[in-house]
Amino acid sequence: MSIRKPLVRRLLATAVLCGAMFSIQAAEVALARLDCGGQPEPVSVASFSDTMEHPELKLPLTYSCYLIRNGDRYLLWDAGNAVDGTPRAPKVSLVDQLARIKVRPEDVDFVGVSHHHLDHTGQLASFPKSTLLIGQGDWDMMRASTPPAGMDAKDFATRRAPFAPWTAGGGKVEPLIRDRHDVFGDGSVLMINLPGHTPGHHGLLVKLEKKGHVLLTGDVTHFHENYRSDGIPTWNANRADSLASLDRFKKIADNLDATVIIQHDPRDVEKLPVFPEFAK
Repeated sequence: MSIRKPLVRRLLATAVLCGAMFSIQAAEVALARLDCGGQPEPVSVASFSDTMEHPELKLPLTYSCYLIRNGDRYLLWDAGNAVDGTPRAPKVSLVDQLARIKVRPEDVDFVGVSHHHLDHTGQLASFPKSTLLIGQGDWDMMRASTPPAGMDAKDFATRRAPFAPWTAGGGKVEPLIRDRHDVFGDGSVLMINLPGHTPGHHGLLVKLEKKGHVLLTGDVTHFHENYRSDGIPTWNANRADSLASLDRFKKIADNLDATVIIQHDPRDVEKLPVFPEFAK
């Protein structure tokens, strides 16, 4: 008995779809840390918590950015401090660091920012052709015509400057409104909605074949001490949201047995290999 042509077409379509799904899942995912500067003097850990804990403790503060490779596609996570000669600025720009592995700015498909603060967006404008991924709350602030309450005009203009390629209407932007965003469409890299530090703050979850899950904090916390005690900075946008986001972050880390990387804590730098090496 012969097989009908419509059935053959359905079988072929199913085979093609399965092959495409397998191809997506098979893409190698790798994660690297990029140097985005550092605080020249240790900072007060007490200043990162509103409960007056650790009054005598001072620790170095680091600034980290990350490159995620998914097959031949790239996501830059956070864009660090500007290379402006100030004490906390990186000595080598992101563009020059990426050149070491022959990745040009136009090769970076996405730039994802955890939030709008300048130490996470300083070199953002170096990637004007990349799709900007940003929480809706932060995007609304950056495209507003007037400063939000409590922010003067000069500070607001400074914060907006790195976003010019997108706020001017030329660059592609995806404001994120859902609980999580699947960056590459295969579940390997998820931006997780963790509001509180800013209205649109996000963290990043990366699934690696060998190392397992890696969670990047953004600024949901800043030091090991604050992470353990649920310390919340006084300058966060919303304390209740901050506590809820930190609680969620910890539960995700526990449930996935994830490697937690606190982006500002120099004690977490060694959890990833030295660039240009990647964790896989």
